[in-house]
Amino acid sequence: MMNTIFTPPLYIQRYEFVIDFVKKNKPKKVVDLGCNDCTLLRKLKFHKEIELLAGLDIDCAVIRDKMYELAPIPTDYLQPGDHPLTIELYQGSVTERDPRTKGFDLVTSIELIEHLQLEDVDRFTEVVFGYMAPVAAIISTPNADFNPLLPGLTGFRHYDHKFEWTKVEFQTWALKVCREFGYVVAFTGVGQIPAQEESIGFCSQIGVFQIDRSGGDVPRLQNNVAEEHLPYRVLYNVVYPSLCDSNIFQRTLVNEVLYWAETLKREWLEEIRGVGEEESEQTDEEEGCSREGMDREESQTGEEQADRERVEAGGRGFEVENEEVGGEGKTDMGQEELYREGQSVCVPLVRLCSCPRVQALSGTVQRLTKFLLENSRVQLTNDGTAVVLVDSDDEDLEWDENCDNTGTCSFLVSSMENEDWETELGQ
Repeated sequence: MMNTIFTPPLYIQRYEFVIDFVKKNKPKKVVDLGCNDCTLLRKLKFHKEIELLAGLDIDCAVIRDKMYELAPIPTDYLQPGDHPLTIELYQGSVTERDPRTKGFDLVTSIELIEHLQLEDVDRFTEVVFGYMAPVAAIISTPNADFNPLLPGLTGFRHYDHKFEWTKVEFQTWALKVCREFGYVVAFTGVGQIPAQEESIGFCSQIGVFQIDRSGGDVPRLQNNVAEEHLPYRVLYNVVYPSLCDSNIFQRTLVNEVLYWAETLKREWLEEIRGVGEEESEQTDEEEGCSREGMDREESQTGEEQADRERVEAGGRGFEVENEEVGGEGKTDMGQEELYREGQSVCVPLVRLCSCPRVQALSGTVQRLTKFLLENSRVQLTNDGTAVVLVDSDDEDLEWDENCDNTGTCSFLVSSMENEDWETELGQ
C-alpha cells in the first residue's frame, strides 16, 4: 500500500537516507541489525570507504536466500579496491551480546525495533548503546501518528509488529537513551504527503544518534572478555580482493600496463597508416601532374631544363640531410614517443606512466620499472632502458628500414597471443 503512496517507495527512501549518511560521514565499519534479505548491505558494499560490512538477523532462511548476492563479481577482481572489504552475516538476536559487534562506526536498525516485544526493547537498547557502543546509530520505526492518513489501514502496518510508537513516544525513548548512554540525537524521517499537518511528522520516523563527546568519558557497560561467548552463528563470510594483496597488486598493475600499451600501440599504428595513405594519395596526384606537364617539359630550352634539375637536386639533398639529422626514427620527444624495433612496437614506460590508472598504481617510472621486474611476464634487455615492447600484429603496414632503433635499450614485456591476453584479463 505505502509503495503506491510514496515516490520513490518508502523502503527505498529509508535506504537512501542511510546511504546519504554513509557518503557524508564515511564510516569504515557498518553493521545492519535486522538485515533481512541484505538489500541495504548490497547497496552499501559499493561504497569504497567501508572496510567491514556486517548483517544480523534472527531468520537464517531469509539471509541464506540472498547472501551469495554479496559475493565479489568479476569487476571486483579486475578493478580491486585500495583496501579489502570484509562482509560477515550472522544469525542471532539483537537482544544478545556478541563481541564481534563491538567497535562499529555505524549501526543501522531500519524498521526493526517494532518487531520486538516491549520487554525486549530495554535489552535491545542496552546491547546497542551500552555494549556495542557505536560512534553513530540510525534507528527508524513507523510513526503511529501517520497511520490515519494511510487509506484502508486498520491496526498496525504489519502483522508482526508488536507496537507502533507515536512521535512523542519515540522521542521520549530516544532522549532517555541519550541521557543513559551519552549520545545526542537528531530527529528526522522519510515519507510525507501533500497537505498533511506538519505536526504529524514523517511516515517513518528516524533518530540519528551520535556519541556526545562534549562531556568527556561516556559510561559503558563493563565486559569481561575472557568470559564472553559467541552467541551469533556465522552464515557467510567473504573478503574482497584488494591492492593490499601483493599478488593482486602485481597482476592489476601488469594488466593495466599491457592494456594501455596495446591501446597506445593501436592508436599509433592507425596514425602511421593514415599518414601512409595520405602520402600515397599525394604521390598519385603528383604523377598525374607530371603526365600533364610532359609536353611542356619537352618544349623547354636546354638552359631551363638544366636550371630545373639543379633546383630538384638541391631539394633532394636537403631532404636527405634532414633524415640523417633525425636519426633512427627518434623525434624531439625522445623516449616519450612510440617507435619500432624489428617487428615490434616500443611503448616507453614514461608514456605508460602518464596513463592515470598506471600512474595511480605505480607513482613514478622508477617504481613502475621495479614492480614490473618482479613479474614473470616481464623481461629486461641487457642494457635495460624502461621501454615496453608490444609485438605488432599489423602485417599490412610496410615499415621504413630507417625506423629501426637497434641502439636503444628496451624493457620487454613478453608478447601474448590474443587468447592469452583475454585469459589473463579475465582472471
